[in-house]
Amino acid sequence: MNTVGKSKVLTFLIYAFLTLVSVVFVFPLLWIVISSFKTGADLASHPTTLIPQQFTLENYSKVLGEMGFLTNLKNSLIISTVSTAITIVISCLGAYGIVRYFPNFGRKMTRVLITSYMFPPILLAVPYTVMMVKTGLVNSYVGLILVYLSFSVPYALWMLVGFYQTVPIGIEEAAAVDGAGRFRIFLRIASPIVTPGIVATTIYTFINSFNEFLYALLFINESSKMPVAVALYSLTGTEVLDWGALMAAATCVVLPSVIIFTLIQKYIAAGLSEGSVK
Repeated sequence: MNTVGKSKVLTFLIYAFLTLVSVVFVFPLLWIVISSFKTGADLASHPTTLIPQQFTLENYSKVLGEMGFLTNLKNSLIISTVSTAITIVISCLGAYGIVRYFPNFGRKMTRVLITSYMFPPILLAVPYTVMMVKTGLVNSYVGLILVYLSFSVPYALWMLVGFYQTVPIGIEEAAAVDGAGRFRIFLRIASPIVTPGIVATTIYTFINSFNEFLYALLFINESSKMPVAVALYSLTGTEVLDWGALMAAATCVVLPSVIIFTLIQKYIAAGLSEGSVK
């Protein structure tokens, strides 16, 4: 077999392996989605089959209608969107300021900030709970958003410092010569250049906030204010577990993340490639 033939065989084997790995990783999600359309009897008698004996929307009707899961989904979207927006604004300004004004000190500071991720979230549960109780922010969006900011801002700041370091200083100097102020340079020149990195950081921040469970469970006790992660967990506390409703609720929790990643995956890939210079 010549070199070209060997290359084609190797390429085929690589793609076959990647396809197999993709199927393995996607199968649990596919099984959850398909199971959400099964009846209770079908789930009990044929739990592992991929093709339902009878398609039904009863599970979604129960979850979205009777259980009010749409309210929980709205809560998660509000909390995640607000915390992500505040995180990105603070982190973009902070990262640019570190890169341009305190480059040496900034590198040391970002390393200190990222060390906050070395500690398990449960270690901060007690001090956070004390602060939430004393400030009266238990069962409020504001309290949960402030908690999310405490661990999302350090991560986003660390990420964005690497992206802003890729902006050529010569472009900014040319803009300054033309009369542009520092904030205008940041807003109109530096930030557009690192847009893929900002988008990638935004998505990761949003997904982390959307899927966060521990602090939402600790600080939100009212069902009308619960995020979807806590609402989904509450379904497992019943005496008789409704697997159909649980699968439908899990699908509602997972699909937003999948759809978002699918729509903007090119920006995430571009952001990760630009951040590789770090």
